[in-house]
Amino acid sequence: MNTPNDDVRLDKWLWAARFFKTRSLATQEIGKGRIQVNGQDAKPSRDVRVGDRIEVRQGVVVRTVLVRGVSAVRGPAPVAQALYEETPESIARRDEAARQHREAPEPSLAIEQGRPTKRDRRHLAEWNRWSASKE
Repeated sequence: MNTPNDDVRLDKWLWAARFFKTRSLATQEIGKGRIQVNGQDAKPSRDVRVGDRIEVRQGVVVRTVLVRGVSAVRGPAPVAQALYEETPESIARRDEAARQHREAPEPSLAIEQGRPTKRDRRHLAEWNRWSASKE
């Protein structure tokens, strides 16, 4: 970890804090506007300082974290987790989103199989041909 007065690029910090697997992924997400620093859209080269408030949108969940340390090197997970502190509001939103996802999952995820095969389609067509509908 660097001294508190050091500055680190935002893309490096996100990578070092293990929000993204690679720096290029972090840069892409910043470019798409999914990362905000202190309420403003940021560029990958923006310096991150201790005390900054970073909002990271991952999927439908927005995580709000406070920077507690800066580092330009990616270390073990416990060291990476020491670089930030997630706000209680962010934790509550994430837990609520997880609860909603558990209670009402995406309907398309319930489909066990994909498209019917040619054999399945023939079977369905034959079944429709012999159905008891009056026409």
